[in-house]
Amino acid sequence: MEVEDLGEMRTSWSLSGETHAVLCDHAGKRKQDPISEPATRIMEDDEEEEEEEGEMMSDNHKDSEEPSNKRVKPVAKSNSLTGVITPVKTPALKRIGQSISRSISFRTDARPLPPAPLRSRPKASSFPRRRNSQCWSDTVESHDLTAKEIKRQEVIYELTQGERQLIEDLSLVKKVYYEPMLKLDIMTESELGQIFGTLDSLIPLHEDLLARLERLRGSEKTVGEVGPTLLNWFPCLEAYVTYCCNQVGAKALLDHKKQQKRVEQFLRLCQESSFSRKLDLWNFLDLPRSRLVKYPLLLKEIQKCTPPDHPDEDTLPDALELIQSIVAEVNKKTGEAECQFYRRGLIYLEESQRITEIHQSRFLYCHGELKTNKGQKLHVFLFELALVLTRPVEDRDGGQMFNVYRQPLPNTLINLEEIPDSEAGGGGTFRGAFTGGNDKVKNCFRVSSRGRTKVNPYCLQANDSFSKQQWITCLRQAIVQSRDRSAHTSQSPISLHPDPGLCHIADLSLSSDTDMADHTSR
Repeated sequence: MEVEDLGEMRTSWSLSGETHAVLCDHAGKRKQDPISEPATRIMEDDEEEEEEEGEMMSDNHKDSEEPSNKRVKPVAKSNSLTGVITPVKTPALKRIGQSISRSISFRTDARPLPPAPLRSRPKASSFPRRRNSQCWSDTVESHDLTAKEIKRQEVIYELTQGERQLIEDLSLVKKVYYEPMLKLDIMTESELGQIFGTLDSLIPLHEDLLARLERLRGSEKTVGEVGPTLLNWFPCLEAYVTYCCNQVGAKALLDHKKQQKRVEQFLRLCQESSFSRKLDLWNFLDLPRSRLVKYPLLLKEIQKCTPPDHPDEDTLPDALELIQSIVAEVNKKTGEAECQFYRRGLIYLEESQRITEIHQSRFLYCHGELKTNKGQKLHVFLFELALVLTRPVEDRDGGQMFNVYRQPLPNTLINLEEIPDSEAGGGGTFRGAFTGGNDKVKNCFRVSSRGRTKVNPYCLQANDSFSKQQWITCLRQAIVQSRDRSAHTSQSPISLHPDPGLCHIADLSLSSDTDMADHTSR
């Protein structure tokens, strides 16, 4: 093979039965390609060794059929010959250069290249694929609807499919968890009744809604008016008050029973099985609450896609207002049940710790783990009217109780101080408590009492910055609402228990004090 380029030619020569290209001039002498010189030059100790190597290459050119006995560096030679042909955009020349590169081997055994490893098929997952995410448009062959009406049908279809999936999950919980644990005597009937609550009564409710929605679908699989159906059915969701209020004690009992080996093994095997989709028992028990708070979101989407002249335009606002009031009522009752549950678990070490603000509180803003300046872990409760620091303990039956730590603080007397991370060690408060005094302590705040000199300030540390901000937000809101309540009570002595706006922890936003004051004034 010969290629002419600017008065030069590339000739072919054979080494050990293989063809290689070398750049030569018209006299047939070997000429070094300046472009490939950096890639072809072999590092030698001196110039004489380079000349000797050039002579060996010349001998090989004269007698191409005789195998060479000289030692040649394979990597360097391979690089030198693959760089002979300069890169050209022409695909054909690229293929030639690639074929030459693949054909070169210097005194190496003609061994075939190892086969590329076969990609083994991934092991089948232990849980099934995600549920069918089919859209409404996948169920119809053709339609002449507008984009806005298609979106409306999609949301209604999502509402229908959500009901069907919830019914399947609740039925599975009863069949796979409740009945086997009762038959195998893993838990008593009383314990199972407390954990599962009124779950059994929720299935017929959602079966009823599913049947109503299915009847609304016409011959073209479209739903016309959905507002009246939802408006008539939503009052059934008041049954969620009983179920959600029971969840606080149910979660505590389930966590306690998980400490028993037999219960833990059964629940673990169920979670690892295909039917569970890697969800544990509590995930299934919490599905009704998750479904409840989704109804307002779905209704807003349907309302957004409904034309002004549609019949649903009159009923959807009423249905949305109704479901929002039901969710608020369930939220309020659940907060009261949670407050009562943890209030019963408090153990007062001194009679002075039984302040009236704790017993008058009807809900919890938040609760969780915080650390003291000595690194001691505390479980802190921010009730409606009081801040209580506790130490978790176990009772005789293994249940969790809370020893009240020091003196509780009424929210009306709390002074809150946010400690910047750069000043967390200021005044010796956190000196070496968490990090040995070498690093700055982060996510700290201080709570003190105004007007009560006997109560020392509490310096507390959250687990992360988000938790710290959440605590500060809740504390500010509790302080504002408690002081407003106290001022209102002093002005209206007849009304001893005004009903301030209840706010659940899930509804709190990381807003300013002004926003929170506006919220409480509504």
